[in-house]
Amino acid sequence: MKKLMYTLLIGLIAAALTACGSNDDAKQSKSDDQKTAQTEKQKEAQDKQEKQAKEMQKKLDKQKVDEKKTVAVVNGKKVSGEEYNAALATSQNQYQQMGQDPTSKEAAKQVKQQTIDNLVGQTLLLQEAENKGYKATDEEVNKKLKETKKQFKTDKQFKAALKDAGLTQSQLKSELADSIKYQQYVDKDIQTPEVTDKEIQDYYDQFAKQSQSQASGGKEQSQMPKLEDVKPQIKQQLEQQKKQEALEKKVEELKKNAKVEVKL
Repeated sequence: MKKLMYTLLIGLIAAALTACGSNDDAKQSKSDDQKTAQTEKQKEAQDKQEKQAKEMQKKLDKQKVDEKKTVAVVNGKKVSGEEYNAALATSQNQYQQMGQDPTSKEAAKQVKQQTIDNLVGQTLLLQEAENKGYKATDEEVNKKLKETKKQFKTDKQFKAALKDAGLTQSQLKSELADSIKYQQYVDKDIQTPEVTDKEIQDYYDQFAKQSQSQASGGKEQSQMPKLEDVKPQIKQQLEQQKKQEALEKKVEELKKNAKVEVKL
């Protein structure tokens, strides 16, 4: 069964399913586009992009491991290659979003280490949540499942998406249950300091300074929004950052008394 990193645990499932479920819409869009005459230049550019995307995907796929391989053992719990591959896709995507090639020699090492670290951390935190007695009720799981299904127009689309994502509905419900237990644990046991107005102001000032620096370097400077207009977004960003730091600190604490064996 796939176990995905908590940071994007349900997001990954939803993204995978949505990507699969949106294929029908994409096909329809493509069909509509075909009705519109394309210039030869546009077609060549599109073909080039598709070729590059396929080549990149092949390189990304080479970083995967055998699904049945045990990549780590955390307090007796085996972490499979299937779980690793699911988490790997997220790490690769993060690098690409930052404009980096995750298949370059140095980046590939970092992606591998990041992926295994995330999996070990996720496993430790979920074990801690279960040890503390956090549970997900059938009602909570079914509610989450219903929310996921809403992304699809028909039940047929949802089932097809599950199949394409390599999940059964039972496996998805198990993933949802894990995410619920995890969230309960994080909300109640992982305490973080409140974000202060000074921290928000400092964050805003730093962004403004970077914007001015880019302008002086010849890049066009976009108009800075007023602090009061972006304060809620900044606060949320800083809260997420503090939560992530607290989780990383907790993982390091758990590692001290854990038996972790990496086999990758």
